[in-house]
Amino acid sequence: MTELGLPQTILACLFDLDGVVTKTAVVHAAAWKETFDAFLREREGADFRPFDAVADYDEYVDGRPRADGVRTFLASRGIELPEGSPDDPPDAQTVNGVGNRKNELVLQKIRTEGVEAYEGTLRYIEAVRAEGLKTAIVSSSANTLDVLRSIDAERLFDVRIDGVVARERRLPGKPHPDTFLAAAQDLGVDAKQATVFEDALAGMDAGRSGHFGYVVGVDRVGQTDALYAHGADVVVKDLAELLAGKGGAA
Repeated sequence: MTELGLPQTILACLFDLDGVVTKTAVVHAAAWKETFDAFLREREGADFRPFDAVADYDEYVDGRPRADGVRTFLASRGIELPEGSPDDPPDAQTVNGVGNRKNELVLQKIRTEGVEAYEGTLRYIEAVRAEGLKTAIVSSSANTLDVLRSIDAERLFDVRIDGVVARERRLPGKPHPDTFLAAAQDLGVDAKQATVFEDALAGMDAGRSGHFGYVVGVDRVGQTDALYAHGADVVVKDLAELLAGKGGAA
């Protein structure tokens, strides 16, 4: 399967959404920054230290379920909030309230700015399917289906494991491998027969701990070394590089 840059044993490809298929990671980072900065400014006053939309986003938020991102980042600042419930209003001082505020903001940004796909990824997925491999989208976002429909990409995936499905099945999110493992199971393949495509460090951790056959890191923000350190077998800047034979398996 050298034309796809993958080992011959691979039968399925599991793709993250934000940062791999769509250019929405920057939108999410901006929404997190606006949310956390408002929260921290009110809480810390003159000692306010803003959320870093690159370093903090990559380390504590990217790839994780929304509530986990809130909890993990605030813990890094020594802050603990009550959990609340998923239907908390966006001004509630709870983990779910802060997360819901972020979700409102990201939906506003997506509606006003639109969603753009990475053309290299779409070409790669088309090539994967042309070779008879199965495909799944695996994302912590509860808005995955709407985003896929907005770029006419729902048809490209045989299975969808997103925030909605994960909640229904009670699957822990990344860095745990459970959502990727569920996608492989739904596709009828063993983890060793599946490749994980991720841009988040938490996604790399999930690919490594799930013992998947191959893990492809997609470096959109200059974190190649970190992606390798977290478990990538190969790192590319765009999935089209795999088709060109620049980053594939030997």
